[in-house]
Amino acid sequence: MNTNELVKQWYKEERQANIHGWDFSYIQYRYEEEKDLPWDYKNIVKSYIKKDDEILDLDTGGGEFLLSLHHPYSKTSATEAYPPNVALCKKILLPLGIHFKEVDVKEALPFDDNQFDIVINRHGSINEKEIYRILKPNGIFITEQVGAENDRGLVELLYENSPKLPYPEEYVAIAKEKFKNAGFSILHAQEAFRPIYFYDVGALVWFAKVLPWEFPNFSVKNNLKGLYKAQKQLERKGFVEAQIHRYLLIAKK
Repeated sequence: MNTNELVKQWYKEERQANIHGWDFSYIQYRYEEEKDLPWDYKNIVKSYIKKDDEILDLDTGGGEFLLSLHHPYSKTSATEAYPPNVALCKKILLPLGIHFKEVDVKEALPFDDNQFDIVINRHGSINEKEIYRILKPNGIFITEQVGAENDRGLVELLYENSPKLPYPEEYVAIAKEKFKNAGFSILHAQEAFRPIYFYDVGALVWFAKVLPWEFPNFSVKNNLKGLYKAQKQLERKGFVEAQIHRYLLIAKK
C-alpha cells in the first residue's frame, strides 16, 4: 500500500472512531493489551462477592463487566457519567432491575451510609471518602486503575511535543496513602507495566481518537508525522509497541 492509500485508510479509521460503553471490539485482533497482567481482576472480584452481597460498580461504562459477574440484579447497583454510556445503561441495565444512577463519582454519591458490601471500580474515577461512607463495616473496595504513564510511548511517538501526563497522581503508592488516610486498611496493592501492540496503524488511529484524555487534539492531520513514524516502526518490527500502566488496589473498611 502506497503512502496516499495509507493516509486515506487512516482518515477512514478516524471517521469510524466512536465507542459505546467500553467496547474495543472494532479493533479486535488488530491490537493486544492486558494479555499478561499479574492479576485477573474478574476472578479477584468474584472471589470476594457472596450471592447476598449488595454490590456497586462505579463508572460502569456500558455495564459490560458488571453483567459478566452474573450477580443477582436486585442486589446490583451501578453509576456512570459519560452521556453515551448513560443512555446505554438506561437501555440495558434498568430493564433488568439493576439500580442505575447517573452521577459523577468524583462528587457526593447518591447512596446511603453503610449501604454496600462490595464496591468495585475498573478504570473509573475515585472518591475514597465517599466510598468509605457507603461501604458497610468490613466492606471491600476493589479497583483496577490505569496508571499515570499509560500509553506514554504511543503519545511520544505520535506527538512532536508530548502533552503532559493527564493523571500524574495515578500510582499505586499514592492511591494507598489516600485510602489509608480515608480510614481503610489496604489488603493488596500491586502495579504493573506491560506491552501493548498494534498490528496496523489504522487501529492506532482509532484507538488514539477514542481516548482524547491521553491523546488530546489527536487527528490524522495534526499527527501525520507521528503516524508516518509509527508506520516505519510497523514495517521494521511487524508491530507498533509501547507500554500500558495498571495498578490493583483492594481495601477494607
